[in-house]
Amino acid sequence: MSLRVAPGGVPGRVASRLRVVNDLVYPAVIALVKTWFRVQGFSVTVTGAEHIPRTGGAVLASNHVSYLDFIFAGYAAHEVGRLTRFMAKEAVFRHRISGPLMRGMHHIPVDRAAGSASYRQALKALKAGEIVGVFPEATISRSFTVKELKSGAVRMAQASGTPLIPVAVWGGQRMFTTGRPKNLLARKRHILVSVGEPIPVPKKGNADELTDLLRQRLQALLDDLQRRTPEQPQPGEDAWWHPAHLGGTAPTPEEARAAKAAEAEERESPEAI
Repeated sequence: MSLRVAPGGVPGRVASRLRVVNDLVYPAVIALVKTWFRVQGFSVTVTGAEHIPRTGGAVLASNHVSYLDFIFAGYAAHEVGRLTRFMAKEAVFRHRISGPLMRGMHHIPVDRAAGSASYRQALKALKAGEIVGVFPEATISRSFTVKELKSGAVRMAQASGTPLIPVAVWGGQRMFTTGRPKNLLARKRHILVSVGEPIPVPKKGNADELTDLLRQRLQALLDDLQRRTPEQPQPGEDAWWHPAHLGGTAPTPEEARAAKAAEAEERESPEAI
């Protein structure tokens, strides 16, 4: 395993000062994940960790390319001794394996049919000085570009008076993403995480405009990671895991939207019932 913080980051020794008050499960899970990284020979590189505050609340808004993104986005905060409470769909908390872990790590369940309760819980955590992690795309991007964002991350930062910090993650899609078989035993993968500068979010600012700015920042960070990852498409390779505009064979954003719409239509058709 190679765990390092790129120039401009925070030395790894900071992570040893992780505050574990009222957290018994989270540190154990982190230790297990690090063991997994080491055994599989993963290289995890974090840049920009200095943008995450050492104390106080903050909203970490991450892009979404795999089911493992919360691990890698949370790893960035862990580099400066912080734990992140991620907002995740309620079904994950009901699962017999993931449920006890998610509850033990004090993550925040989201019922998309009644989201006000999770919103209040997130605000309470932010005002108590916690870091809350959000995936404003809501679902995984099949094109591996940043989709249109929900405005919840911006609204939470505004309501709590906390920093809004964009985080881009890249690499997990080759191990566990939507529409592809799991490959959690893959070896020697390169995981890149980039933390951007906090975005000012005045309380009376236009949430839609700020959300669009967040999307632009996330896409710029993601483009940079995708261009500098050592895992680049090779001539003739079916590089489904890389975006089309950078030489991969992933669907374009337009193709991904069309495919998702077709799937939704098929699910709703009488023949599918």
